[in-house]
Amino acid sequence: MSNVHSAYQTYQTTAVQTATPQELSLMLYNGCLKFIKLANKALEEGKIEQKHTNLLKAQAIISQFRITLDMDVPISENLDALYEFINQQLVEANTTNDQAKLAVAEELVTELRDTWKTMMKTAASV
Repeated sequence: MSNVHSAYQTYQTTAVQTATPQELSLMLYNGCLKFIKLANKALEEGKIEQKHTNLLKAQAIISQFRITLDMDVPISENLDALYEFINQQLVEANTTNDQAKLAVAEELVTELRDTWKTMMKTAASV
């Protein structure tokens, strides 16, 4: 089992190191969704520490998106506000164990991810 895990880790590392910036953003969106889903599952199972850990990881990804925004681009202000709202939903879900807040965050991140995928496909076909 250790060899399989090691091979998977090597594959993941290579995938990240060779990814384009657009692919890295897609990976981050997918990672954020994964951590939100894991947090929701942990919450349902009463595993509060796991919920907390996964929500912190999701928040770190959202923070990374905010940090990398080019605020000279007009849409960045709107994206920053959206990322801040998502982060607030994650914080409130973490402190109040509110699954509805998690659902809102998951829905918004899914929409952002799907829009990003569409933009990647459109750019590739040009």
